[in-house]
Amino acid sequence: MLATRPQLNWTAEPMKSPPISAEVAAVFRNYPPSIRTCLIEVRQLIFSVAASTEEIGPLSETLKWGEPAYLTEVSKSGSTIRLGRISGQPNLCAIYFNCKTTLLDSFRAQFADVLTLSGDRAIILDPDRALPRAPLQICLLMALTYHRAKQLAIKKRARQRNAR
Repeated sequence: MLATRPQLNWTAEPMKSPPISAEVAAVFRNYPPSIRTCLIEVRQLIFSVAASTEEIGPLSETLKWGEPAYLTEVSKSGSTIRLGRISGQPNLCAIYFNCKTTLLDSFRAQFADVLTLSGDRAIILDPDRALPRAPLQICLLMALTYHRAKQLAIKKRARQRNAR
């Protein structure tokens, strides 16, 4: 049976995010109110996307570089997502991704007109504007399934070579 690319169950009820650990909550508390609200909304999206996609499995929430980070430690399906502020731009916040992935290239190809992207590592958010939820859900899904999608592509290429 061929594995398929994971699909987000868009009709699923939004998942309530799990309680925030004291360590992560302390970081959120230190953010200005608008930044905190924005990043907690992104956190909820991350958990909602994970809950709506069976291949992702449970997420681990921890701190990396002193910022909230979300990992697919059980399934190993995705790349780490980190939330934080932007150095030198105190009124903005960001969703950070591993700069050694092709995620930002993919985001740019699909959402350059909708999202503010920074180099090869971040989606920049203005907490005074509404979150672009639909594009963010797709980006988060891509990040949380990045390694799985890469493995599927490798297997597909191998099958194509063997079929020749």
